[in-house]
Amino acid sequence: MEKFQESMYKLIVETSTKLPKDVRRAILKAKLRENAGTRAAMSLATIVQNIQMADENVSPICQDTGLPTFKIKVPVGVNQIEMKEAIRRAIAQATKDGKLRPNSVDSLTGENSGDNLGIGLPVIKFEQWEKDYIDVRLILKGGGCENKNIQYSLPCELEGLGRAGRDLDGIRKCILHAVYQAQGQGCSAGFIGVGIGGDRSSGYDLAKEQLFRSVDDVNPNEDLRKLEEYIMEAANKLGIGTMGFGGETTLLGCKIGVMHRIPASFFVSVAYNCWAFRRLGVIIDPHTGDIQEWLYQEGDDVDFQQEETEVVGEGREVVLEAPITEEQIRSLKVGDVVRINGMIYTGRDAIHKHLMDHDAPVDLNGQIIYHCGPVMLKDENGKWHVKAAGPTTSIREEPYQGEIMKKFGIRAVIGKGGMGAKTLAALKEHGGVYLNAIGGAAQYYADCIQSVEGVDFLEFGIPEAMWHLRVKDFTAVVTMDSHGNSLHEDVEKSSLEKLAQFKERVF
Repeated sequence: MEKFQESMYKLIVETSTKLPKDVRRAILKAKLRENAGTRAAMSLATIVQNIQMADENVSPICQDTGLPTFKIKVPVGVNQIEMKEAIRRAIAQATKDGKLRPNSVDSLTGENSGDNLGIGLPVIKFEQWEKDYIDVRLILKGGGCENKNIQYSLPCELEGLGRAGRDLDGIRKCILHAVYQAQGQGCSAGFIGVGIGGDRSSGYDLAKEQLFRSVDDVNPNEDLRKLEEYIMEAANKLGIGTMGFGGETTLLGCKIGVMHRIPASFFVSVAYNCWAFRRLGVIIDPHTGDIQEWLYQEGDDVDFQQEETEVVGEGREVVLEAPITEEQIRSLKVGDVVRINGMIYTGRDAIHKHLMDHDAPVDLNGQIIYHCGPVMLKDENGKWHVKAAGPTTSIREEPYQGEIMKKFGIRAVIGKGGMGAKTLAALKEHGGVYLNAIGGAAQYYADCIQSVEGVDFLEFGIPEAMWHLRVKDFTAVVTMDSHGNSLHEDVEKSSLEKLAQFKERVF
């Protein structure tokens, strides 16, 4: 079991830090089809840089290392209890080493376990088979894309598409709607796994299982093969694009599975995954515990170095350093590219909830809040270092954000995926701006952080604490300004209009 534990540690680190070849090919294809100089092209250039930096640093591609889910096939007679304990030890070690962010939180108390272990975590699903080797597959699926999973019960009415019936065409409509509703909040361009049938729980399991398929495989079911191909073509006509900025690529992969159901229920379950599709597998010798083969590594290596990766945008560039004045904020418009120097302060769900009823630990007047739960490590001298620091999905803070900005005088918020009408109104009234960073680009943004100047509320756990970060050339795009303009609102409206063109029956 000691060697098996070592193999599992290698699998965890590799999955967190290095994208498989099939995913890299899909991202490169998306990059090559985008128009140069656009926000989408800038986002994809940042993504490519981030992938390269994660390779070089052996650090998490995205700071949200998700909830580890293992799918394991074992020969008859293998001790699954010992395997499970070895995996738990490997998870705890990888967390301690900064390869995973501590993401396991007690659902009742909110307390973070600190080691990614807890009741039901990590998720480990065993299956016996008659082959003489162990097949272990791991997926790290972050919360931003997990929150965009969706399940439909047919028949149903769908915005822009009308009635979806209990047939292949109704399934088609559900999948297109699932892509539309995700917008940029799940770090598009993304991948989807679809489960047709089952009950509510088995349908979602089937959908997630599809994400273990290779991006390049061909569905053996002819009807589903045609549907997968149709979805890939149609979804990329919605104009949602990378990060929801608009563009030519919204979906990088679509895999569909089917199972039987009972007559009374017809579920279509969709598991959405971000561009940072961290899924790998290994073949293990059951006698030695050694890795015999790595999975998802077929085909040629993808050399991003041969591609132009300069991060440039289509808007004007503005340099900001806090404290920021209202006049500076009012001068910004949607589409402007902002480069931030100086201090920013992280704040996620726990911080926003706390600040509604309490004072801030620092003077936030004119300051910048960053929706981020970083991966942090403390060295032997007690000094904190940032290992990964990309943005989290901002919409979760919609109930709080506007009030907190006005209460403390905050002028800018950085996050991903945009925010809603309540925050937009507050930005206009107060003089604030929303800056969209590139989701998943945890190494790119960690490189912008020069030092950790302090931390408050560490009792909330590392992801939820307020980190005081000094940054240089931290790049983001103005997507909601103080004049009532929202790129997210515009893209959602235009993509809904495009979605409506797929209303008529196809299958």
